[in-house]
Amino acid sequence: MFILRVHSVDTELPLTNAEEIEFYTITSLSNPNPKFRERRGVVHLYRKASQSSLPNPSSRSTSLFVVAVPKYLSAADFIRFAGSHIENITYILFVWNDGMEDRYSVLIELAAQSAADAFYFSLNGKRFSPAEAELCHILFTQSVEYTELGEIASTPPVGFTELPTCPICLERLDPDTSGILSTFCDHSFQCSCTSKWTYLSCTVCRFCQQQEENPVCSICGSGENLWICLICGFMGCGRYKEGHGVRHWKDTQHCYSLELISQQIWDYVGDGYVHRLTHSKVDGKPVEINSRCTSIEGTWHSCGYDDDSGINEAIYSSKVEAVFDEYSRLLATELEKQRQNYESLLAEAKGKRDSTIAEAVEKAVTSEMQDIQSKLDKCTEEKNALAEINRKLIKDQQVWHVKVKEIEEREASESRLMDEKILDLEEQVRDLKVYIEAQKTLTDMTDSDSIKGGTVLPVPSTQSSSTNTRRHKKAGRRRN
Repeated sequence: MFILRVHSVDTELPLTNAEEIEFYTITSLSNPNPKFRERRGVVHLYRKASQSSLPNPSSRSTSLFVVAVPKYLSAADFIRFAGSHIENITYILFVWNDGMEDRYSVLIELAAQSAADAFYFSLNGKRFSPAEAELCHILFTQSVEYTELGEIASTPPVGFTELPTCPICLERLDPDTSGILSTFCDHSFQCSCTSKWTYLSCTVCRFCQQQEENPVCSICGSGENLWICLICGFMGCGRYKEGHGVRHWKDTQHCYSLELISQQIWDYVGDGYVHRLTHSKVDGKPVEINSRCTSIEGTWHSCGYDDDSGINEAIYSSKVEAVFDEYSRLLATELEKQRQNYESLLAEAKGKRDSTIAEAVEKAVTSEMQDIQSKLDKCTEEKNALAEINRKLIKDQQVWHVKVKEIEEREASESRLMDEKILDLEEQVRDLKVYIEAQKTLTDMTDSDSIKGGTVLPVPSTQSSSTNTRRHKKAGRRRN
């Protein structure tokens, strides 16, 4: 089952072409008032990931979606292409795809399920024009949503995956994925059918038609193991290189990629190939993979693929080769991952060892520095203490020097006073001696009367005068 999301900023408008309106009026007598509308927008197609896209009784509806109509077919031409089924159409919308000038899409609502089934079986897989290669691809749709936000339109609903709207890219996919049964071309490089589209608006088809000589990854520039996204045309390298293709799928949920070398399509969600064609081992020509599909009535039948034993053997060999190649690449990838893992472990171990050594060295250096710093602090404290003691000693020395000087001065002064006292006492003793001797002399003299009334005259003496001078000075000091 499919759902559509249309990114459109325009409103739905009625068809105004006079020729078309006249055509509708003439050919739709039993349904004179069908709604014929048109609008511009970008269509996003989504399929249920867990179910087959082939029609079955549980996946049918009265809403049909014509994937791509060539631009050379006008709206009136498409109505003529529908023929008598136009009588059962209640609503038809022509969606002019922005950026895709070579095709447009058509949404059709029919009156009953039987009419939708008849429309599908009658026109699905039919050429739009006998002279052209384009086929009409019709899908049953569950719902159609319109939004003005491109982010919402390009985000797949839960359980759905996006499909390309390019008919050629859809025909590359297997029927279970695309829901398309009929195709008459292998769509390989330089295929003539792609040139039928006027502008080749699809990036993948344009690349296949005008293949560059040296395609490279859009991210890393690698030219090996390249894959191109079927939805948006992003060119990325495979998981066996830098994995930018896988990363693109994880970022955008675009799960279908075409490998450029083998032309095989990989489904990242289903983790397997979903391409319709493979190369025969018998003659090397592209052959369609044998598959089974379900009819509208729900019975199993062959979808028109050849059951020739040689083709089956070629397909089987191709599948075996693809599986072998896939497992070889997977083994190489795992070995490379193991190598990178062990190298990372070795680098981590080396880093841990270097880190441990660096930590031990840093710890030892830090400890040694702390010891040295503590010793330095201790020495500094001792130096400061000694300096303080020295300052005190110097201060005490100065104090004591002053005191000693004062004491010396005081002792010198006392010594001088003592000397003066001694001299004074010596003079007094001498005077006493002179006096005593004089008294004694007088006493011993027999003729004492002869000296009575006499006068004693002093004898001048230098020493005596000097002594008297000092005595008078001293006496003067006393009086003062």
